[in-house]
Amino acid sequence: MRNRKMRSAVALAGATALAVTLAACAGDGDGGSDGAGKTLDVLIAANTQYPQEQQEWQKSIAEKFKSQTGAEVKWETFASASDELTKIQTSVVSGSGPDVYAVGTTFTPTAYSTKAFVTLGDKEWKQLGGKEKFIPSSLGISGPDEQHQIGIPWVGRPFVMVYNTELLTAAGIDKPATTWDELTQQAKRLTKGDQYGLAVAYKDNFDPWKFIWGMAAQAGNPIVDGKTARIQDPAVRAAYQTYFGWLTTDKVVNPAAVGWSNSQAIAEFAKGRTGYMALTSALAAKSLDAGAVKGKWEFALLPTVPPGATARPAGGVEAASILSGDNLLVADYSKNKDLAFEFVKLITDQDAQLDIYRRLGQLPSNAAAAQTLLSDPKLKAVVEAQHKSVATPFTGAWADIQLALTNTVVQSIPDLSKGALDGAQLDGRLTTAQKAAQSALDRAK
Repeated sequence: MRNRKMRSAVALAGATALAVTLAACAGDGDGGSDGAGKTLDVLIAANTQYPQEQQEWQKSIAEKFKSQTGAEVKWETFASASDELTKIQTSVVSGSGPDVYAVGTTFTPTAYSTKAFVTLGDKEWKQLGGKEKFIPSSLGISGPDEQHQIGIPWVGRPFVMVYNTELLTAAGIDKPATTWDELTQQAKRLTKGDQYGLAVAYKDNFDPWKFIWGMAAQAGNPIVDGKTARIQDPAVRAAYQTYFGWLTTDKVVNPAAVGWSNSQAIAEFAKGRTGYMALTSALAAKSLDAGAVKGKWEFALLPTVPPGATARPAGGVEAASILSGDNLLVADYSKNKDLAFEFVKLITDQDAQLDIYRRLGQLPSNAAAAQTLLSDPKLKAVVEAQHKSVATPFTGAWADIQLALTNTVVQSIPDLSKGALDGAQLDGRLTTAQKAAQSALDRAK
């Protein structure tokens, strides 16, 4: 998912009203796949890490699409989740806007709640080449069930950790940690002088909640239990204590990390003085190979055993990563639906999937394309994480719940900057997050 800090600009309670407005405003019929003289409007996230490569990819795809259909591609980009939500909101109300949206996987439930996108039936899957074209796990957050799917898997960004092989060997560590407690202990062994065991992006807009959700799910708490939020559960509190403790108690993180984004944490790891970067993806490979760690880094699965345990408890899930990446959605108001599905087919076919991986490091959702990458030893852990990814709860309230989890970290930054966070402060913030999450779930009913 461009798994970003979310704020739900689309009021879930108003989804029905928006859908009625959409029906009143939308045009009738499809434009067909004869694209001569037509323009397809495609909305995707701006790639701030590799902007030049993204522009080159857009140009290449637009040329191929025009050659196939005669249609032009108009690219629109957004830089934040709020931009994305605002675009959907205004498009739903007006019945016009992008024909195709690329949205983060965790955002798909919120998009689904607007009823503004095509529900995929046999006809649509056939136009795309069939469901079997995609990695099965990548379909895990396409809709609430197999009969009500709107998301077409495009690219995957499963999360892993990266470690410095040279530093681990020097510390006598023969293999990367597989439990969160083991990671903490290894990080302590790796920390000395200006060398730290972990690089963590505490101020990143997108990272913090992923740690909390993963640790809690592994302990048996999916954060959402039916229509009930479980943010005050002991498993969630333990997750925050572990996450904050790396900085405040264990002191295995550079104190400057309290102000780091993900890209800053990666840059610090790339200098060669950090044992682990705790949350990253295949997108980081170019940056790592451009740094002092070139030839001295490997990806590994994130721990899958929750804090305080040596094995997953009953009910815990092997959540190696959230189901992360982008889904493609076709707007229900589009007058060019057939053309839109031709475009989606093009960029999810094997050749195009391998091309975007080479240019931008985005993993294929296309099963055949993903299979070809298994021979790359660097990607073994990443591909394994993709297959072991677990979908976040499919509810239109998830955007607000995700924000509540993130806000607990945001509100704690001043205390972390001072080097301490007491239990009462954490409990108070979890109470606030619980109320916000439960309110979102109640509205979603």
